[in-house]
Amino acid sequence: MPAAPIGRDHLVAQVAPPVGDPVAKASALGEAIRTAADEIELTRRIPETLLAKLHASGLLRLLLPRVYGGSEVDPATYLAATIEIARHDASIGWNLFVANSSALIAPHIPQETAAEIFADPRALIAWGPPNASRARAVAGGYRVSGRWGFASGCRQATWIGVHAHVEEADGSLRLNAAGRPTIRTLLSPISGATLIDTWNPIGLKGTASDGYAVDDLFVPEARSGTRETPEGHNIPGKLFAFTMQGLYAVGVSGVALGIAREMLAELVRLAAIKTPRGQSRLADQGLVQAEVARAEARLGSAEAYLRAVLTDIYIRADERGVIGIADRAAVRLACANAIHGAIEVADTVYKTAGVSAIFPGSPFERRFRDMHTLSQQIQSRTSHFESVGRILLGDEDAAFL
Repeated sequence: MPAAPIGRDHLVAQVAPPVGDPVAKASALGEAIRTAADEIELTRRIPETLLAKLHASGLLRLLLPRVYGGSEVDPATYLAATIEIARHDASIGWNLFVANSSALIAPHIPQETAAEIFADPRALIAWGPPNASRARAVAGGYRVSGRWGFASGCRQATWIGVHAHVEEADGSLRLNAAGRPTIRTLLSPISGATLIDTWNPIGLKGTASDGYAVDDLFVPEARSGTRETPEGHNIPGKLFAFTMQGLYAVGVSGVALGIAREMLAELVRLAAIKTPRGQSRLADQGLVQAEVARAEARLGSAEAYLRAVLTDIYIRADERGVIGIADRAAVRLACANAIHGAIEVADTVYKTAGVSAIFPGSPFERRFRDMHTLSQQIQSRTSHFESVGRILLGDEDAAFL
C-alpha cells in the first residue's frame, strides 16, 4: 500500500522555492537563449553560462513540490512558460520539459530521498524510457545492469533513473495491482552510470538525449519508487492529482506550440519584405493572407483549448487524490490536438516561406527539423486520438493516459 500523504508542515524545504512569474522569467531569458542557439546546435550541449541562468530562474523546478524547493505551479502556467522558452530554442524548451517531468517522481519516492536529491539547487534527474531490462531484488534494494537510450538532459543531470521490471529471488517478475509486471524507477547519482554519445539526429540536437549504461549497480530500496500508481503521491497538492503521463504530454505540447508560434511570427516578418519573382509581395497575396489567418486560428484555438482543460481540471482536482479517466482523456485529447496542430502550422509556414526556409541559419530550417523530430516522439502519436475516442465511446480500459 502507498504511504498516506502527509501535511506540508511535517517537511522542511531544503532550498527556498523560486518566486516570481515563470512566464516573465522565461521571456527574460529569451535573448540569452537565442544568443547561445548556434552553439547549442553545433556542440549538442547547453553552455554552462546559460545553464546557470536556467537554474537560477527556477524554471527547471516548476513541477517540483514546494517542500523540496520547487514552484509547484499549475499545469496551465507550466504550459505557458514552456511555450515561451521553446519560442527561443526548441532544445532548451525540450530539456526544460524533461527536467520538470522527471522531478514529478519526487512525490512517489520516500520523502527523505527526495529531500536528499533536491537539496542541491542544481539537481536534475535524467532517464530513458523503460525497456526489457530487469532489476534483481536483493537484500536492502536492487541490483541492475542494462542500457537505455533517449535520456534527454543527461549531460546536465546529477542523478540518473532506471525504469526496470523487478525480478524476485525465485526468478519471477514482481506484479503490480493490475496483475502485470511492475516497472520500478531506481535512482542513482549520475556517477553510477556511463553516458554513451548516441544522439546526432536531424533536430533537437541540443537536448543531448544520449544513451547510458549501468553495470551491476546497487540501488537501495529508499531510492526507488513507481510511477504506476498516480494516487500514491505522498505530498498533497492539486498538481500531483494529474498523472505523470498527462503532464509529460503538456510539456511536449508546450515545446510544439512554441516552435510553431515562432515560425509563424517569422513568416509574418518575411511576408512584409519578400517579393517572389514574378509575383507581388507575400503580404499582399490573398493565399498567404488566408494561410496566416488559418495558422493563427489553429494555434490560438489549440492553446486556448488546452489551457481551458488544464485550468478546469486543476480547479476541481482533489489535492490528495488523482484525476479520473474522463479528465485524463480530456488532457490527452487537448495535448494531442495541440501537438498535431503545431506540426500542421509548421508545415504550412515552411511551404509558404518558399526557398527562404531551406537554408541553414534561416528562421525556419532548424525549427522545421526540431518540430519533425518532436513529431516522432511517443507523445505525438496519432493513436492517442484513438485511445481517447474509445474512452469517449465507453471503453474505460482502452487508453494510455
